[in-house]
Amino acid sequence: MLLATAYWRTDLTLRQLAPLFGVSKSTACRVINHLGPLLTLRPRKRFAKDSVLIMDGTLIPTRDHTIAERSKNCRYSTNHQVVIDADTRMVVVVGRPLAGNRNDCKAWEESGAKAAVGKTLTIADGGYPGTGLVIPHRRERGQTKLPAGKEDHNKSHKQVRARVEHVFARMKAWKILRDCRLEGDGVHHAILGIAWMHNLALAG
Repeated sequence: MLLATAYWRTDLTLRQLAPLFGVSKSTACRVINHLGPLLTLRPRKRFAKDSVLIMDGTLIPTRDHTIAERSKNCRYSTNHQVVIDADTRMVVVVGRPLAGNRNDCKAWEESGAKAAVGKTLTIADGGYPGTGLVIPHRRERGQTKLPAGKEDHNKSHKQVRARVEHVFARMKAWKILRDCRLEGDGVHHAILGIAWMHNLALAG
C-alpha cells in the first residue's frame, strides 16, 4: 500500500521509486497494478433526502493518448466529473474518465456521474445548462444586469461551489494528477484512490 500511495503522491518513475523500497522496477509495477484498483473510492449509492451535493469537472493531463484528447489546457487530458457532499466536503462520486475535449454537459451524463447522483440536489457552475443541476442565474437577452435578488443568489452560489475547488486543490497535491503516466484504467484508479485518501483524511 505504501509503495502504491507513494507513487501517486510523488509521481516518481518506477525506476526511481523501486530502489526506495528495495524491489525491482517490474515488481513495483506489478504491486501498483494490483493494488491500485483495490485502494479506490466506492461511490455512495444512497443520499439523505436533505443532502446537497456540489459537482464540477476537472482535467488531468494524461500521457495515454488512447483515452485522452487535447483540451483547453492545450495538453492531452482526461475529463473527470467529481461530486462532493456540500456539508462534509467528502468525495461521493467520481465519473469514468472521458477525453479532455468532451463537453462538460455530455461528460456529466456519459461518465455515469448523473446516474449515480440521481435526483439529489446538486450544485454546479454555469457550464451545465439544461442538465437539471442548480447553476447560477444568467442575464436574459437585453438585460444589462441581473435583479438584486438573483445577484445575491449567484454570490451565495459561488461561495458554496468554491468547496469543490478546494477539494480539487487538495487532491492535486498528489502529483500523479498533474501528469499521469499510467495507461488504460490507471488514471481512473488513481483519482478514485486519491479521493478515498482525501475522505480518510477528513474523517480523521
